[in-house]
Amino acid sequence: MHHDQPLIVRFRRFLPVTDATPIVTLGEGNTPLVRAENLPARLGVPDLALYFKLEGLNPTGSFKDRGMTLAVSKALESGALAVICASTGNTSAAAAAFAAKAGLTCHVLLPAGHVALGKLAQAILYGAQVIAIEGNFDVALDMVRALAAGVNATIVNSINPFRLEGQKTAAFEVVDQLGRAPDYLLIPVGNAGNISAYWRGFKAYREAGLAAGVPKMFGFEAEGASAMVRGQPIKEPETVATAIRIGNPASWQEAARAASESGGKVDSVTDQEILEAYRLLARCEGIFCEPSSAASLAGLIKHLKLGTIPPDATVACVLTGNGLKDPNTAMDLVAPDLTAVPPDLRRLREVMGL
Repeated sequence: MHHDQPLIVRFRRFLPVTDATPIVTLGEGNTPLVRAENLPARLGVPDLALYFKLEGLNPTGSFKDRGMTLAVSKALESGALAVICASTGNTSAAAAAFAAKAGLTCHVLLPAGHVALGKLAQAILYGAQVIAIEGNFDVALDMVRALAAGVNATIVNSINPFRLEGQKTAAFEVVDQLGRAPDYLLIPVGNAGNISAYWRGFKAYREAGLAAGVPKMFGFEAEGASAMVRGQPIKEPETVATAIRIGNPASWQEAARAASESGGKVDSVTDQEILEAYRLLARCEGIFCEPSSAASLAGLIKHLKLGTIPPDATVACVLTGNGLKDPNTAMDLVAPDLTAVPPDLRRLREVMGL
């Protein structure tokens, strides 16, 4: 494997690029697939082969970098002067970083009051023009579509066809790292682009003879934003998992097809289940992901209990973003007592229970 090459170069044969495509890269992709050592026994399924794809180790801390390297490279190729996006956070961070690298202006519309601080800090420092808009993500995306039509700006949300093409490279890596496709791939669902992209990737690898099979795709929405599960858009989506707080997924149709074609399903998990999985991941495996990422593990726990996923399966859970994107949730959840203690041995032993 040529891991030192840009993602677009490594998987060029599967991507819509030509020799004329300028490659805008930050060293994205090639993220670890880490085997869980402690969780299977903890969950009562010691024979489960469980892996986590750590997409939070991409340059801007989320899986969005895979799609953004291609979307911004193609924007540059088409002569765009700016990129524009609506974002609950991760898209804005990736768009702003790749735009900075490419020398393009970046405009971001954020739903006011519903963006984790770590992501907002990134977009601002990368130099994007960030505007908070009254309304949720879906309202922001409608405005972006209207604005882009009037100027020479490329929309880099997942409605941009190159975004999902770039994101499908994660499926290639999972197969390369495991040596085969997993039996099940579990993934959070917000705008539903990522589950669609992974399915494209697994199918492309199978068609190219690089994988014998494909996994069953299981996607998980947060219960308060579970439009696909309920079968209708949700006007006011609510969840602690801000990255998937989306009431009308842009890739709804393709995601539903990915789930049904693969023999999987789209289901929902509660905020409580998400936060429990979030904490379990950190405590049992030393992995700090953002809350929305933990929806994949929460979904696994749910379906192991239901018996839908057998206890000896090979399962890959996608962790879409880094825990440092949203430190407030961790602090609120654990609420540590940080009262200062004098540097006195006897007192310290007392406090530490030693």
